[in-house]
Amino acid sequence: MRFQHNPLFINTILLSGTTEEKLRAAAQAGFSQVELWRQDVDSAEDKARSVVSVLKEQQLSLTDYQVLLDFDGAPDEQREEKRRDALKMMDTAVVLGATTLLVPASTQKECIAGREEEDLRWLVQEAGNRGLRVAFEAMAWSTHINTLAAAWQLVKRIDEPNLGLVVDAFHIFVRNRTIADLNGIPMEKIFLVQLSDLAALPSGSELVETARHHRLLPGQGHFPLYTLLDYLEAEGYSGPVGLEVFNDEIKQRSPSDAAREAMHALKRCCAQTTLA
Repeated sequence: MRFQHNPLFINTILLSGTTEEKLRAAAQAGFSQVELWRQDVDSAEDKARSVVSVLKEQQLSLTDYQVLLDFDGAPDEQREEKRRDALKMMDTAVVLGATTLLVPASTQKECIAGREEEDLRWLVQEAGNRGLRVAFEAMAWSTHINTLAAAWQLVKRIDEPNLGLVVDAFHIFVRNRTIADLNGIPMEKIFLVQLSDLAALPSGSELVETARHHRLLPGQGHFPLYTLLDYLEAEGYSGPVGLEVFNDEIKQRSPSDAAREAMHALKRCCAQTTLA
């Protein structure tokens, strides 16, 4: 199987239950890392302190702490509030023992394109002061930076060692784009790889709804995930590989059952090199 030595993670968004139940289910299914949401911390008993305790107990580490939304290019009336929120998230990440903060490109209609680079530079510097990395993600519905190739151009211009990319299969393939978007990106600038699948491409008006409720586990749809994994393997990618699957139906199951099914799907996907 490919990526035998890469950390395998699951995003807690797929799992039901309390934060503690999600973390235990992930560990029992064989994941070594989780992507943790700020809501997981806010809803935990004793908040960050109890989360740290369960992470240690289950020998789990954090792929990233997420998600800092609509930060880059924020309009004047929101900019300072966004920066205060970012500082709070980064301080919590440090307490949790996270190394990486996940930041998607802004989806606000009011996003100021000429300010995105300046804002991200500020964030990267503040993160560096705390020993954190920033994983920047282009989402398919982001206002200006909505492809991996566009995100890479911004990351390359800023050129800081603690700034890298999220490669999310959903946001590549849902826009009918290909792994050509990865051309020229050094593997060390990819901080994590998120996998999911989809049976059919949504219409433009259904994109966000599909993304947030109806993604599938790898192998349950028709995304050419093997092309992405083949490329990453050939280029020597050694970072985390895992699942970010927003799926309301799976989330209704017990966290242990959902986590086991997710791990099975991830391992099966990593073993695939050609279309079944």
